[in-house]
Amino acid sequence: MKHLKIIFLFLIISLFFSCKNEKNIEKSKPKLLVSFVDPFIGTGGHGHTYPGATAPFGMVQPSPDNGTQGWDWCSGYHITDTIITGFSQLHLSGTGIGDLVDVLLMPTNNDVDLSLFGKTKDSLPYTSYFSHESEMASPGYYSVKLNNKIKVELTANEYVAFHKYTFNNVEIPSFIIDLGFAINWDKVTSSSLKREGENIITGTRFSTGWAKNQKVFFVIQTSKPIKSSKFVRDKEILIDVNSSEGIKTGGQFIFEDSVKQVEVKIALSSVSLANALENLVKKGKNTDFDKTRKITEENWETALSKIKIKTDRDSLKTMFYTALYHSQVAPVLFSDVNGEFRLQNDSIAKATNYKAYSTLSLWDVFRAETPLLSIIDSQRLNDMIQSMLTYYDEHGALPVWTLYGNETGTMPGYHSISVIVDAYLKGIRDYDVEKAYKAMKKTMMGDERGLSHYKKYGYIPYNKEHQSVSISLNYAYNDFCVAQLAKDLGKEDDYNYFLNRSKAYENFFDKESGFLRGKSANGKDFREPFNPKMSNHLEDTDYTEGNAWQHSWNVIHDTDGLIALHGGKEAFVKMTDQLFVESSELVGDNVSADITGLIGQYAHGNEPSHHIAYMFNKAGQPWRTQYWVRKILDTQYSTLPNGLSGNEDAGQMSAWYVMSSLGIYPMNPASSQYEIGSPVFDEATIKTSNNTEFTIITANNSDKNFYIQSAKLNNKELNRTYITHQELIAGGKLELKMGAEPNKNWPKN
Repeated sequence: MKHLKIIFLFLIISLFFSCKNEKNIEKSKPKLLVSFVDPFIGTGGHGHTYPGATAPFGMVQPSPDNGTQGWDWCSGYHITDTIITGFSQLHLSGTGIGDLVDVLLMPTNNDVDLSLFGKTKDSLPYTSYFSHESEMASPGYYSVKLNNKIKVELTANEYVAFHKYTFNNVEIPSFIIDLGFAINWDKVTSSSLKREGENIITGTRFSTGWAKNQKVFFVIQTSKPIKSSKFVRDKEILIDVNSSEGIKTGGQFIFEDSVKQVEVKIALSSVSLANALENLVKKGKNTDFDKTRKITEENWETALSKIKIKTDRDSLKTMFYTALYHSQVAPVLFSDVNGEFRLQNDSIAKATNYKAYSTLSLWDVFRAETPLLSIIDSQRLNDMIQSMLTYYDEHGALPVWTLYGNETGTMPGYHSISVIVDAYLKGIRDYDVEKAYKAMKKTMMGDERGLSHYKKYGYIPYNKEHQSVSISLNYAYNDFCVAQLAKDLGKEDDYNYFLNRSKAYENFFDKESGFLRGKSANGKDFREPFNPKMSNHLEDTDYTEGNAWQHSWNVIHDTDGLIALHGGKEAFVKMTDQLFVESSELVGDNVSADITGLIGQYAHGNEPSHHIAYMFNKAGQPWRTQYWVRKILDTQYSTLPNGLSGNEDAGQMSAWYVMSSLGIYPMNPASSQYEIGSPVFDEATIKTSNNTEFTIITANNSDKNFYIQSAKLNNKELNRTYITHQELIAGGKLELKMGAEPNKNWPKN
């Protein structure tokens, strides 16, 4: 008996420690990286992001729409709004122009007056107030409880949007589709809607706006049978029909009174209803809302796991992983399951052995987002280039800014060239390189978009084109990129020609003021009067969305040449430092709304400023790079909805944070070098597309210790302010010792 008591006591003790051990294991289990992502960051201020669901680089982005016209509703949603008009399936992340918000659905619990469809927000009969406290968002998921007591949940996989509506004590469980709904630049030109059986709805929505020729075909499948439906066509309610065709069409679809919850699948295509149906069948079959949400969350976890960081500050983890999330939202998949996608001239292309992408915000993303992809997702970048070459086949020039297969012509330069050359020099070449070079040369030798003046004068005179300085500086960088590819391909004459043209910036330098200024066609006279703080958004100005302070450093390919124009490193550093401490006053009657995130006259909210802090490295004073980069990281990003200081711009604003917080930045992407700044993490490990790992370790790192004291690369002293792409993707270790005071002797000369 005594032995039994001992055995029993032993079992009790073992069970106690076993349970305690299980609790400790659970407590020590690391949190999922997706838990640090807050999709509401950027939905306030001028961030222009959306909080809805999407898969990494997914074709669909179901998200709430407020129905409000205005610049800060370019994504359809802004955190200051308290009304939801519905949930459309396509959205832009952080752009400065509003389009998409196509195929709006909204669950309802009453009989809706369809004659009011297609009107502005205040007249729509199906809108609902909501509280932000009832919202929730995470990668691949969004939910909200509307004031009409209906709970809406959204998720998505790569091709299909999933809605889940939970009806609570309602009389008429139903949902509406309003194809006339549009905000900002978007305008529907024709639409159609048809009920096919008891749980299938098909339709089309053709529109014009920023994308002049946008065609959306869609198929909707409901998990519960539709009991009845009614349709509208251009304010006319249709009786005893199962379809509607016109300009602004819509309908209400009603379920049995007993229905408490419905799942809705929506698949889109730019090509045809048959393709939309195929997308639905192949990517929406054998799955439901919860399974899809789980798989998409796992896909996001994989995408975020490409970079692991170590820090004790959860706020830094939230900012970093939200930035890494936003860096992988766009560009978006555009080719259907069968590879087909529509071009602007209505021809149908087919992606073979690659996936086609659109939402190519190239003036923005060439700076940091596509260089980031060259490290962690080179295949995706390669597919983007394949897509650009297909757009070239149709358009006759490489893309500027592609939206839903349309060339918008937005922003200066042809930065598809910048992206391709950056990728090529890094060994990403699974496309027709000779065709790519031919496309670059043809594009840059054209006459469109000011190129005729650029070729004639060696720059664009201010009396020939608006934004003459900015456009010329962008072309100069494009020329530099073409020259690098020409050199590698052995095209010596082309190399010399384009390299010489890349010096175009020299024509604008005013040695008296130190600024790059608009010059007349006579090659002598600068535009007068001149005020470097003067901004005029896009017309009657020499600068795009900025002023002379923000654009006079836009020579990312030839910092040495710009330094020489200033009279040497000391003079250059003095004026660059002044940029950051100058008063933030802006002058003019039409100051660009894009000039945001000001530190002095440095404007982090717009891309032309993004490289400037790293120029101190090239001027021999890297401690100033470390100081100002850390200042930008600390002041221009936060965990709040207004945590982005300017438009997200399809990933660039966030990619700047990702790269800079790691401590490296592609100041000149086509150099294949990453300038070293001031990392904020104790340790970061990057898993590259080569399946290698590169670790950045910072010793003595803190808010005050942001100056580099010494550096080692793979255990050897590093006495330069950059690492190369090849060094990074080969795998290895960069060790930085930090301190509170600048070490002006690093790197040793």
